[in-house]
Amino acid sequence: QNSSEMPETITSRDAARFPIVASCTLLGLYLFFKIFSQEYINLLLSMYFFVLGILALSHTISPMMNRFFPANFPNKQYQLLFTQGSGESKEEIVNYEFDTKDLVCLALSSVVGVWYLLRKHWIANNLFGLAFSLNGVELLHLNNVSTGCILLGGLFIYDVFWVFGTNVMVTVAKSFEAPIKLVFPQDLLEKGLDADNFAMLGLGDIVIPGIFIALLLRFDISLKKNTHTYFYTSFVAYIFGLGLTIFIMHIFKHAQPALLYLVPACIGFPLLVALAKGEVTEMFSYESSAEILPHTPRLTHFPTVSGSPASLADSMQQKLSCPRRRRQQSPSAM
Repeated sequence: QNSSEMPETITSRDAARFPIVASCTLLGLYLFFKIFSQEYINLLLSMYFFVLGILALSHTISPMMNRFFPANFPNKQYQLLFTQGSGESKEEIVNYEFDTKDLVCLALSSVVGVWYLLRKHWIANNLFGLAFSLNGVELLHLNNVSTGCILLGGLFIYDVFWVFGTNVMVTVAKSFEAPIKLVFPQDLLEKGLDADNFAMLGLGDIVIPGIFIALLLRFDISLKKNTHTYFYTSFVAYIFGLGLTIFIMHIFKHAQPALLYLVPACIGFPLLVALAKGEVTEMFSYESSAEILPHTPRLTHFPTVSGSPASLADSMQQKLSCPRRRRQQSPSAM
């Protein structure tokens, strides 16, 4: 409750532990699917991701939807409050603040949610997957390039081992009926929207390079040269790495660990540019603050959650006659 508004920062220690935690989670899921009935597990996961997907998608489309509302739209404010106890011992359990625009976004997202829950259609899956990815890039934050290299390097080894060394990754990806991956229909031209032969891209292959690319964008801003050289370079490198993954997959007819190609591209291309420009020292000495870039849209049109610490803070601020500062929180975490 008392944390700042900024995204959660991944330190070098977190980055080093990330592949180990991810490996334990992946192996645990694999054993879970082997021991328990896949049908009941996926039913539980479908309900869980149904709720999270609606929240994430609503949070994502809010800024875009606000452009379509007319200026005279009757936007009313609402508050959903649950408390426990009474008098001085009264404590807030849930405190949702939202408006009419939020309700419209939630309603649209709920339509996609019901569609996903009933049909498991690949378009609904991808809408939720993209929403999770965008929220992940917004929520996670690398503090410097060295940490990014440690994180990407560790997950490079993790991805290669679990795809080439075992069948664990592929088994879990195929068994897990949840929007934790983007799917691309390979028989789209033959079957149209009813396609059922898919290539898969895990959300981690989007979010992990994504937060590194976002770090390079902040580095570009810090140089104050009004150019986004490193951002565009890493963005093109990501597209190149992804294209190479697809090419190799079709040549060898075998699942490919995307990070095997994305990591060298996303690190190597910007590093070559830094070498050419003589800015390697600046790149690795840059320490990113968690400041939000001025042009970054703040996804504020979503219900906030506050508890008793916030109530205490408000009462103290009222006594001091200071204006209340409303804090927005992100609706979901990956």
